[in-house]
Amino acid sequence: MDTLSTKFAALGDSTRFAIVERLLNEGELPVSDLHSNFDMSPPAISRHLKVLREAKIVNCKVKAQQRLYSVRQESMAEISKWVMDHKEFWMGSMDRLDALIRKEINEENE
Repeated sequence: MDTLSTKFAALGDSTRFAIVERLLNEGELPVSDLHSNFDMSPPAISRHLKVLREAKIVNCKVKAQQRLYSVRQESMAEISKWVMDHKEFWMGSMDRLDALIRKEINEENE
């Protein structure tokens, strides 16, 4: 299943989000490095990685005895495009909220 909602659902978990953040910051990493950053069992991290693979957020390649994980750039581009497409809505919402707060402050000061 390769939908944007699947990607957002996968990233909705704090552990999976942290894994993706680390991969974005550090690049391709062996699974052993990813396990070392979390206070959970290697099988638990492996389950999180499986969700990220199934959502097509990360790639896994085998090199000798290692499994190397990296972020799929096309997935990040898809997420970024969706966010940027909706930026205008959020900016308008923030502008309306700011105007409402200013109005309330002005009414309290009168």
